[in-house]
Amino acid sequence: ESTREVLRSRKVAVKQERSSRNALSEPEVAELLRSVDEVWIARGKKVEKRAAGAAKPDDLRGPTGNFRAPMLRRGRRLLVGFHAASVEELAD
Repeated sequence: ESTREVLRSRKVAVKQERSSRNALSEPEVAELLRSVDEVWIARGKKVEKRAAGAAKPDDLRGPTGNFRAPMLRRGRRLLVGFHAASVEELAD
């Protein structure tokens, strides 16, 4: 199941969507981190949850050096990377 499918099935409205052609810059990611309290970083089957103040933009990068996708913000939480159970938890 994709991120869009999970969000659509839970009737979660997406306020802003960006493509890789219009990817977030490092200053934008730093600002995003300042706007949340908690960051969930998905890497494969594992999710690391940490305080936003303890996360740096480089922590949100994947093996290619680009920022992981998707980045989903709901309230004061940010999920970075795809992890189906976490997307569902964030959407509820």
